[in-house]
Amino acid sequence: MSAEPSFPSPLPTPSPTPRFGVWLIGARGSVATTAIAGCAAVAAGLHPPTGMVTETTPFADAGLPTLSSLVFGGHDTLDCPLPKRAEHLAAGGVLPHGLPAAVTAELAAADREIRPGGPLPGHDDGRTQDELIESFATDIRDFVRAQGLAGAVVVNVASTEPAPSADAVLPPSSLYAAAALRAGCPYVNFTPSTGLHHPALTATAAAASVPYAGRDGKTGQTLLRSVLGPMFLQRALAVRAWSGTNLLGGGDGAALADPAAAAAKNAGKERVLADTLGTAPQGEVHIDDVPALGDWKTAWDHIAFDGFLGARMVLQTTWQGCDSALAAPLVLDLARLLLRAADVGLTGPRPELGFYFKDPDGDASSALGEQFAALVDFGRRLRDPR
Repeated sequence: MSAEPSFPSPLPTPSPTPRFGVWLIGARGSVATTAIAGCAAVAAGLHPPTGMVTETTPFADAGLPTLSSLVFGGHDTLDCPLPKRAEHLAAGGVLPHGLPAAVTAELAAADREIRPGGPLPGHDDGRTQDELIESFATDIRDFVRAQGLAGAVVVNVASTEPAPSADAVLPPSSLYAAAALRAGCPYVNFTPSTGLHHPALTATAAAASVPYAGRDGKTGQTLLRSVLGPMFLQRALAVRAWSGTNLLGGGDGAALADPAAAAAKNAGKERVLADTLGTAPQGEVHIDDVPALGDWKTAWDHIAFDGFLGARMVLQTTWQGCDSALAAPLVLDLARLLLRAADVGLTGPRPELGFYFKDPDGDASSALGEQFAALVDFGRRLRDPR
């Protein structure tokens, strides 16, 4: 009698690749839309990851979530669908022609995960601060559960808000920051807005069991200052005055037309000079809203300095760029780094990420070279967290 035929045992079903959420505050804005569209484009091989430090060699084996594993959602008070918003950005030259159509499915999927934000300035929707925080936290928890995510990070990319008064009323950025921590998510404040820096949240932040980083993403003028400031110091050249002007349009330009919001923005620019030079030179930064510029900005700096034997000299720089295209890869970097940091059990403020911010956490250096070295060391720690 012939033996029964034998069959190889079935291979175990491979476990699905974990997916991670990126919950954006200001999810229908220019930066968020560019980040979502850009992530889809790079993940699909349509464009190279230009501007993404996490896609360079030092981070190749740091265990970061892949771009294809990221799922997007968020809060916003606007109702323009992401595919339409992307079309507007492409018409303005921010996104490549044809890209919105190529990633329309990814944009639509993210748009379905956007929930109403608030409260609007000057409006009381009847909920207490704690009720608002809990409502936002519930939205984030529901997103994680419904999508079956291994975790999520909350990133604030909303328009700059004025500095808050000294009372206990939390501004919207602080409500969202508190909601992120309540939902158990890492948090990034990419804006100059208050976020976790409100005195009423000091104890909440100190007790957080997740990592967080901020504030105010460093994309243009201040990025250049963080390079030039150390240059003058290391060459023993005396900076007498450093003045600057920013011309920009779009939502950020409109928001920064408010003097209180502009003051919050300029505080980080001034800190970089004071930290890198050891003292604050004469001069100010002026921010002008030019709606015709749209998402493009021009930053001009005039630096008066003394050389050998008191020779008086001047350096002038002009930076022209697209704010959303500069910011979006940094947002993706930070989301991946914080998700990995949470995965390996890191908590609290992460000054190692000062490379990305005008106003970094803790006493991190404001010199870009030192910040980059700290970031690379952080990547090594993420690779081998022991």
